[in-house]
Amino acid sequence: MISKVKRWLRTAVLWFLHLWPPEKVLRFLFGLDTWLYFLEGQIAIAYGQGVHTKHRHMRYHDFFVARINAADRVLDVGCGVGAVAHDVAERSGAQVVGVDINPQNIAAAQERFIHPRVQYVVGDVLAMVPDGRFSVIILSNVLEHLPERPYFLRRLCQNTNPERLLIRVPLFERDWRVPLKRELGVEWRLDPTHETEYTIESFAQEMTEAHLRITYREICWGEIWAEVMPLEEDAS
Repeated sequence: MISKVKRWLRTAVLWFLHLWPPEKVLRFLFGLDTWLYFLEGQIAIAYGQGVHTKHRHMRYHDFFVARINAADRVLDVGCGVGAVAHDVAERSGAQVVGVDINPQNIAAAQERFIHPRVQYVVGDVLAMVPDGRFSVIILSNVLEHLPERPYFLRRLCQNTNPERLLIRVPLFERDWRVPLKRELGVEWRLDPTHETEYTIESFAQEMTEAHLRITYREICWGEIWAEVMPLEEDAS
């Protein structure tokens, strides 16, 4: 069945190429690609029994765990269903508070990823921050969803006084198709709710505007993984 669909699609594209200019064919294919990417993600979550398989394929939890120790108190902003928060608490020994604006995510976390060193809270960190100081803040695929990100980061640091922030965001330069999609006026973001997708330069600029210093950065799986610290004058 799948092979028949592939043959039909290949035949249809060749047919379209004779009728449409290349840019129109590309818009059609890129629109199909966006729909397939969304569908693949939903099925990957189902296949992973509620957790996207990218968690184990990309192994990005390791990036967070390696930079956290048992003495830390960690705030996981936008914790989702709690997979990262649970793994950090289990493997590093740290105390973790996971916050998410979606009550369904928190309910799922409390059912599947309960841990004695993890507390899950429903809340909007744009409006509230859990009590107490946090030495580490995790922002795993969160910043790109937010407006006024430098202001948000400054306020978050003022309220929690962290030693460091661990950030993971999508990279605009992940694939040649991304700028071509934007050039053709079709959806180029991985998620239509993204306010931005970063270049290396735009990420550095936003960290500067947020009064944060990048102490480590790597490009992995088409993403920026970074450790940043508040500037000393802000921390004081």
